[in-house]
Amino acid sequence: MDIVYGIMLDNGSGYNARCDSSLGLHIGDYCVIRKDFYLDYGQIVKQFDAPPPESTPAAPVEEERESGGTVFSAKKNEIYAIQRKATVVDQGKAHENQMRAKSALRITGQYVARLGLPMKLINAHYSYDGKLITVQFSAEGRVDFRELVKLLSQEFNTHIELRQIGVRDETAILGGIANCGRPLCCCRFLKDFASINVKMAKEQDLSLTPSTISGICGRLKCCLKYEHEGYLELEKTMPRRGELCECKDGRGRVVDRNLLTQKVTIQLENSTHTVICPASEVSVVYLDKYKMRGGATGQGESASQKQSGAEDAETESVEEKDPNTASQQPRKPARQDGQNRQHVQQQRKQGERPQRPAGEQRQPNPNRPPQNQNRPPRPPRQDGGNRDGGKQNNRPRRPQ
Repeated sequence: MDIVYGIMLDNGSGYNARCDSSLGLHIGDYCVIRKDFYLDYGQIVKQFDAPPPESTPAAPVEEERESGGTVFSAKKNEIYAIQRKATVVDQGKAHENQMRAKSALRITGQYVARLGLPMKLINAHYSYDGKLITVQFSAEGRVDFRELVKLLSQEFNTHIELRQIGVRDETAILGGIANCGRPLCCCRFLKDFASINVKMAKEQDLSLTPSTISGICGRLKCCLKYEHEGYLELEKTMPRRGELCECKDGRGRVVDRNLLTQKVTIQLENSTHTVICPASEVSVVYLDKYKMRGGATGQGESASQKQSGAEDAETESVEEKDPNTASQQPRKPARQDGQNRQHVQQQRKQGERPQRPAGEQRQPNPNRPPQNQNRPPRPPRQDGGNRDGGKQNNRPRRPQ
């Protein structure tokens, strides 16, 4: 029966490999693996009881490697074959390859400085049989390293693979101590980096200071992702900040809370005194003005009925406020043409201007004061009646 293992190389990268159970491999053993066209050397760090679902041979192409004029394609999550368990001779050759990799990294740095490429070299890895050199680097953007690959191929006379990685992978390879005082999670067990956003920090009641929520790599901490679901479960039974609550000491508002200890800090009303209570001893108070009114009958009321009722209430309030004012205001004269008002409004909605019947004259408004009654006559123009100061106007006249 075949068993699938997780293999870790000396440069921090890894892949999955399978072998027969008769080899008797265990976690921590070193082995020799057969890959595309070369042999590799690595350590077993994980054993799968069943083949992982994402480790299928029919995976899409992840990257391309250039070596001279040949392009090799590496499939993502491809399962390779373990040839044998490493012997003492294999371990000695692997240590020799590590020394050669350090020399290759130093020479690569000299070529990078000569070409002026904006890249930071991290490490180099020699395959077990020396047929491939893998150099990992980090950069802010894409780097055109085709000329560098040609020079390195002529220098080492072997295949060269340049692999660009992100800042999170770089930190996982180099290692370090986190703010909590423990080794970095990406070095110990966290190998898959999921998307992280600031919303996760808000839902965990963390300070949004960049130095607080950022890790050594300068990005958001990876623990914000895999702790997010636990904080959401704890938040379901906790009151929010600003809510009015009742506790054994009285009524007040929540000014702070701790999701891990399930305790809230309440500032009592009409006082500056604050108390800390468990969330189980606190009950949220809903004021009467925020409660639902009317029940099911009020919910079934249509919007038109509510609007008509509001207009009727407004009319009644105006009449009750000053009943004599409405009787003293002059009414609008009745229409003489007998035209239906609804028909006029319908014409206006359709974009048409309602026409006045022939022979009808507009009734003057008796309450409107006469205009232009006291305006003095306009003095005669000094330029002979021409607007442009007596000069001849050559502008074309508008056709009649």
